[in-house]
Amino acid sequence: MSPSSLLQTPLATALGIEVPLICGAMYPCSNPELVAAVSEAGAIGVLQPISLTYVHGHEYRAGIRRIRELTSRPIGMNALIEQSSKIYRERMEQWIDISLEEGVRFFVTSLGNPRWVVDRVMPMGGVVYHDVTELKWAQKGVDGGVHGLIAVNRRAGGHAGGKGAAQLLEELGGLGVPLVCAGGIGAPSEFVEALRMGYAGAQLGTRFIATTECTASEGYKQAIVSSGEDDIVLTERLTGVPVAVIRNEYIDRLGTRAGPVARWMLRGRRTKHWMRTIYALQSLRRLKKSLHDESAKGDYWQAGRSVSGIHSVIPAGQVVQEFREAVLQA
Repeated sequence: MSPSSLLQTPLATALGIEVPLICGAMYPCSNPELVAAVSEAGAIGVLQPISLTYVHGHEYRAGIRRIRELTSRPIGMNALIEQSSKIYRERMEQWIDISLEEGVRFFVTSLGNPRWVVDRVMPMGGVVYHDVTELKWAQKGVDGGVHGLIAVNRRAGGHAGGKGAAQLLEELGGLGVPLVCAGGIGAPSEFVEALRMGYAGAQLGTRFIATTECTASEGYKQAIVSSGEDDIVLTERLTGVPVAVIRNEYIDRLGTRAGPVARWMLRGRRTKHWMRTIYALQSLRRLKKSLHDESAKGDYWQAGRSVSGIHSVIPAGQVVQEFREAVLQA
C-alpha cells in the first residue's frame, strides 16, 4: 500500500476530507474556532452542542454559522443520545435538525441506541459513526444502522475504554464497518501506525486542546505538554464512572474514588440515574470552571495518555499538516 493510499480511507471518502483525522467533540474545549481550524486544514472538526451553547455562549444555529464564517469545509456534530429525559431528547432532536439545515452531514453518536439518529439524518445524506468501547456496544451500533464505529481504547481521555487499540481492532474488525482509532494518538507516528494497523482514521482530543485556537487556559495546555503517561489517572469524582484526567494538586486533595453514598446510589437500579444526574450537573459546572483555570493546581483537566507524544502548543492546522506529511513520508 502506497503512503498516499493510506489517507484514502472509507472515512475520508465518505466525508469528503483529505486527512482521515477527527477532532473529537470535547466538553468544554470544542470552541468554534478550533472546530473550524481543523476542518479548514483538511481533516474534520466536530462540534459539541452543550460546549457551543453553555460554555462558549452561542445560540446553537448562530454558533454553527460562526464556524461556517471560518470554513466552508465539512464539519461534524456530536449527539449524546442517552435517554436521560424527554426534555433532553427533544433538545437533541432540535439540534440535529438545525445541524442538517445548516449543512452538517457527519454525526458522532454515543451513550445510547443510534437508530433514531440514523433514521433522521440518512435521508439528507448524513453519515453516522458511533462511539464504542467494546463488542456488545459495537454490535448494537451496527444493528442500529451506523456507517462506522469510533473505537475508544484505554489510552483515551475522558471516558476511556478498557482495551488496547490492537485488541479493539481485532474484536470489532469483523463487523463490516470502518473503524476509527480513538485514544493514545498525540504524535504523527502514532497516526501512521493506526492507519497501518487497519483503522480508517483516528480521533484526537488531547492533541487539539494543546493548540492556539483552543480557548482552554494556558495552564491547561502547558499541563498537557509537560505531562507523561504516568500523570494520567482515572477519577470517579467527575461523573461517577472513571474519567481520565491529569493528576494535579486538586486531584490529589480530592481523591479519585466516589464517596460511599454515591457508590451505593450508583449500584441501585433507580438511584443510579439520580446520582448520574447529580454528577452531570456538577461536572458541567466544574469542567466549565476548569477550562479557564490558570492555576498550576488546576481543577479537572481531562486528557488522555497521548500526552506522551505532545511537546508543544501549535496551531491546529499545523497538527493536521504534520500528521498528513508523516503518512506521505512513511
